[in-house]
Amino acid sequence: MSGKIFKRKIYERMLRWKRESDGQTALLIKGARRTGKSTIAEEFARKEYKSHIIIDFSIADIAVHELFSHISDLNYFFLRIQSLFNVTLYERKSVIVFDEVQICPPARQAIKHLVKDHRYDYIETGSLLSIKKNVKGIVIPSEETRIAMYPMDFEEFLWAIDKPQTHGLIKYSYQNFKPLGDAVNRDLMRLFRLYMLIGGMPQAVSAYLESNDFSAIDAVKRNILELYIDDFRKIDPTGRASRLFVSIPAELSRNTTRYKIGSVIENATAARLGELLMDMADSMTVNFAYHADDPGVGFSLHADYNYFKMFLADTGLFVTLAFMDRDYTDNVIYRKLLSDKLPADLGYIYENVIAQMLKSAGNELFYYTFKEEVRNYEIDFLISRKDKICPVEIKSSGYNSHKSLDMFQHKFSSRILNRYLLYTKDLRKDKDVVCLPVYMADLL
Repeated sequence: MSGKIFKRKIYERMLRWKRESDGQTALLIKGARRTGKSTIAEEFARKEYKSHIIIDFSIADIAVHELFSHISDLNYFFLRIQSLFNVTLYERKSVIVFDEVQICPPARQAIKHLVKDHRYDYIETGSLLSIKKNVKGIVIPSEETRIAMYPMDFEEFLWAIDKPQTHGLIKYSYQNFKPLGDAVNRDLMRLFRLYMLIGGMPQAVSAYLESNDFSAIDAVKRNILELYIDDFRKIDPTGRASRLFVSIPAELSRNTTRYKIGSVIENATAARLGELLMDMADSMTVNFAYHADDPGVGFSLHADYNYFKMFLADTGLFVTLAFMDRDYTDNVIYRKLLSDKLPADLGYIYENVIAQMLKSAGNELFYYTFKEEVRNYEIDFLISRKDKICPVEIKSSGYNSHKSLDMFQHKFSSRILNRYLLYTKDLRKDKDVVCLPVYMADLL
């Protein structure tokens, strides 16, 4: 392995799979490219097993690929694979990692028979796993435990920059509703703005630790974005997917109630591009927030999947994508965010990072718009807790007005558990509205 290995929360979930599954399922780690899937799988294999084989299908030669076309004789299959990789496998003490498994569909199909054999454990990593060409002609194995890997969240970022106690303080403040004080909040907001600029892609975080140079970090992020754009061009040679992707910052900046596909692709609608949008969601490079037509528990039952907002899965990439057509030095977001002078018209960056934090914490994303007394209102995000809902409003400043939350309360008071305002100041309450600093979003 090359590069720095960061502590990731997913490792504990992998340990739980190993302990509870005991070889009855393979572990499938899905996620966008460059989120660290291969690194964590190799680290886990090295630390938790007596021996391991890593099959990287992006570079494996034809002899390896051909092995999976003939697995009826598993004794021969295992002899061949040990010979090819010069590794001895030990029954119930070894693991085989199928890295970038989407490149070799027969290998994924073979999981059913390999798991049933039960000699060894299996870990798969992949992106774009449901794209038609990656599943064509194969039976998707049901013997998979599937977990998603996202870019580093804020806590993982703090671990990476050697501030492991910081999130503990944030969590204590949230759980005990104890304000941190203005000075501490300012320090934490500086760290959070740094996270927004760098993002959670391991390569970008490594570049920050190695160089402390935002131009170097930006170059890393541009390379990742180009990789994503190239992937979208492969999925959709017409270029529609890549155009929808690169237009996300522009669409959010319009401050409209949805992503207007027709403004990006002439005469296109969400209904007509439904399959393409599903492929974009499957890439896990973007997060979709769907409109909840009737906000209540079970948002998905009343969601309009043709009416949505689209965010980047990593806000660090979002900051770079917003200025991809210019040199790094022209990126005003870097300067404004670092100096805490982000103007209101760039507040959508906070919306993107909250979407990222809620999604990586296990929430599906929904929002709500409504009209009262000739005025339009919007609830940025809705989350369900117990048998109630919690509306979330976002402010990119310390301004704590919450007219949308108040009007929503008037309409749906019986459905609401808590109302949250996420902003840049310290924790407090305004009557029954819980005002939280944005860096607490993943604790909701």
